[in-house]
Amino acid sequence: MVRIIKWLFILALLAFVALVAYAYLGPFFGADFGPPEREIRQEIILETG
Repeated sequence: MVRIIKWLFILALLAFVALVAYAYLGPFFGADFGPPEREIRQEIILETG
């Protein structure tokens, strides 16, 4: 049981390191993490009673 927990911990640690590496190195390889830039306009009608 301890061996399974140990391997799961190592796997989680490797996954975290891979995610951090992808976040830092992704833009160098063409990954774009920015949101799409567009303007959104919507008319709002306020009712004053």
